[in-house]
Amino acid sequence: MAAIKAPEIQYAQSGEVSIAFQVFGYGSQDLVYVPGIISHLELYWEDATMANWLMQLGQHFRVIILDKRGQGMSDRIESSATLEDRIDDVNAVMQAANSKSATLLGLSEGGPLCLFFAATYPDKVERLMLFGSMARFYGAADYPYSSTYEAMSERLIPRFGKGAFAFMLGSKDEVTQEEIDQIARTERMSCSPSAFKKILDANRLIDARPILANVAQPTLIMHRRGDSAVNFKGSRFMAERIANCTYLEFPTKSHLPNLDDTHNLVNAMVQFVNSTQVGESKPSKEKRLSTALFTDIVQSTDKLLSMGDHAWRKMLDAHDAIAQQKVAEFRGRIVKNTGDGILAVFDGPVKALQCAQALISSLQEINLPIRAGLHVGEVVNRGDDITGIAVNIAARVMDKAKSGQTLLTQTLKDLTGGSNIEFKSLGKFELKGLPEEFELFTPLN
Repeated sequence: MAAIKAPEIQYAQSGEVSIAFQVFGYGSQDLVYVPGIISHLELYWEDATMANWLMQLGQHFRVIILDKRGQGMSDRIESSATLEDRIDDVNAVMQAANSKSATLLGLSEGGPLCLFFAATYPDKVERLMLFGSMARFYGAADYPYSSTYEAMSERLIPRFGKGAFAFMLGSKDEVTQEEIDQIARTERMSCSPSAFKKILDANRLIDARPILANVAQPTLIMHRRGDSAVNFKGSRFMAERIANCTYLEFPTKSHLPNLDDTHNLVNAMVQFVNSTQVGESKPSKEKRLSTALFTDIVQSTDKLLSMGDHAWRKMLDAHDAIAQQKVAEFRGRIVKNTGDGILAVFDGPVKALQCAQALISSLQEINLPIRAGLHVGEVVNRGDDITGIAVNIAARVMDKAKSGQTLLTQTLKDLTGGSNIEFKSLGKFELKGLPEEFELFTPLN
């Protein structure tokens, strides 16, 4: 197969980071393609099998493919990326490519990002497709479908840049030296060994299991039964928990979509898209995955009595000004003032957590101690107000917090991968009006 000219590399600005992407294909429907743990847009087109896979997609879709931040042609970054950083990147790429809504295709490690994006921005995602992916990157006692962090790190880090991912191609005795050399080059061009280690470290806190029920779009999950990189049972796990989901299992074994039965994958994707027309079963714009933040001034009644009405009113004005500034700084929205605190909502859990910590610090400087509670879940927008069980849980979590303390649920903690925030568990608590116990955490930094 002759070398194929690669589509033009374009760049979208996501904050201070430049994200590389390409747009190609002849289809009328947009397909946003999120690669796995290593990628390099230009090298893709030098690999005959990968170029063929991409061209097949381009026959049916307008494909928008990107290198995630820190990888391939995108900007290198000093620290690891959070899940919501990557969601911002997809948003930026879609905007730069003039795509208002699309079908998302997440491969391997790109899957959790797509799950989170679909639940957070239901109006931008028409359908969701996952291949060889997972809800949680590493194995755990209650998720036995993946290797542990230690096992994966020991296996991959020493050989990164030398063909560490050759096992993804198929069974070991079928992999040629040329194929090993090719994937070794892709590893080296994707990122450095130290950057790769940061990615593995960040993925320790990626756990999309709590949000599977919030994915409302028609979803197609595909996996090869012989995949030695990602266990197909992890895809079955997701398919059982996503309401509007079709699951397809193929008898082949490569983890890479460009090998084995590529034509079967493309046919399945095209059939799925054609059978779920735009507007059919489209999720409501009023419901979306969001993080709710409640704050509360500690001992506000005592302060009012000691300060008097006039001084207390001036203190509340200062509180409100700081709250407005900090919530806007972290790209949230104040839903309402509760009298001695606020309810705010955010698209991402890390920004919400950082805002809570900033509020506590800034308000302490004016001798106004507060406490904060956070939870992430489905939120229902009702005009300027919000409702939903996630809002109730956040309020109950705040009730358990002490002065100067931020408390959050495990659901939120598990979506902070890449933030380098460490947490301390305070144990399980009964929350008023809720039937189950919640393990609560507080950030240590």
